[in-house]
Amino acid sequence: MLVVGAGPAGSACAQWLARAGVDVVLVDQHVFPRDKICGDGLIADAHAALRKLGVYDAVAAQAQTVRHLGCIGPRGARVDVPGSLSVLPRRVLDDIVCRAAVAAGARLHAPLRFDAPLFDGERVVGARLKSADGTHTIRAGWVVLATGAVPQALIAAGLCRRRAPSAIALRGYVKNDAMSGRIEAMEVVWHRKLRRGYGWIFPCRDGVFNIGVGLAHSHAASDDGHGTMGHVNLRELFKVFGEAYAPARSLLDGGRLLGDLKGAPLRCSLAGAAYTRAGLLATGEAIGSTYAFTGEGIGKAMETGLLAAEALLHARTSGEDDAATCSRYETAVLALKPRFDLYERANRINDHPWLADLLIWRANRSPRILKRMCGVLEETNNPGNLLSVRGITRLFLPIR
Repeated sequence: MLVVGAGPAGSACAQWLARAGVDVVLVDQHVFPRDKICGDGLIADAHAALRKLGVYDAVAAQAQTVRHLGCIGPRGARVDVPGSLSVLPRRVLDDIVCRAAVAAGARLHAPLRFDAPLFDGERVVGARLKSADGTHTIRAGWVVLATGAVPQALIAAGLCRRRAPSAIALRGYVKNDAMSGRIEAMEVVWHRKLRRGYGWIFPCRDGVFNIGVGLAHSHAASDDGHGTMGHVNLRELFKVFGEAYAPARSLLDGGRLLGDLKGAPLRCSLAGAAYTRAGLLATGEAIGSTYAFTGEGIGKAMETGLLAAEALLHARTSGEDDAATCSRYETAVLALKPRFDLYERANRINDHPWLADLLIWRANRSPRILKRMCGVLEETNNPGNLLSVRGITRLFLPIR
């Protein structure tokens, strides 16, 4: 098997296959450890996947444990939603997950960049890869594409349906020891000056904070799938966040920026790409494994990577044909779709920030609503219509 991309999705898939005795080649365009632009937040689904992969303890040993997700509305009201949360920079996290795949038996080759699939008729039978010293070909029974949000690999594989990202984000790391006791939750902030977007501050260890801004629905759809980005300057949005939200202002004014601010696209809601073709499965953020609204995608990337591995292992033992294997994987991925749809519906808060004020106000007065918000975060129950039009209407009813 050939797995292209050694991030959380690809490394999870490679480890699961290698554990079962499959000969796995894992390639990535970067040498690890490498930086990855992300909010670095790990929620319950990520913790569950890390446990399944046997690396939770290694991650927990270096991560900052967090007890609450703090939701702050445009008027300054706040609700703290309890959860199983932590923060670990992706440079560290991804290296742990990748090394675990290698320890399980996967053979890592980097840097190698995916250029195009190899075909036998209509079936993918390997990949053409490029490095500084030339072009290489690897033939494989199956190829797993875990190449992230940038669409070039999807385009080359004939899977891309939407080239434009679903959202964009900008983040930086700030060192400010004085804020360590003042910002202890993973804070997500909506503000009228951040219309259609949000800001965040996530505490790392040793007085370092991940701070950034995200913009949902950043690109208007077009018939050719390219999309057109709105007239938004993410650096200006970041500046506005630092001025409008007092803790962000204190963090930035009294702190030191570590490195540069960096931006990245996000592919969300399991949309924008076909998941399969004969001989090839796509997984992780390449197929939109990031949640809309919050931009969290590490856990679901690993989940989809594991689903790809399980589909391939079933094919190996059962002898089922390509069509059945592709169908099995697609069915498993689509079983996750209702939860992604919930987060997509929640995106209306980015367009109408007053909804955040309303939800926060009610959650602070209704244990039932706070419990349902916790259920969304922990994935312990079905939150139902909490963020549908009907659910929002119910927020106006008497508190229970």
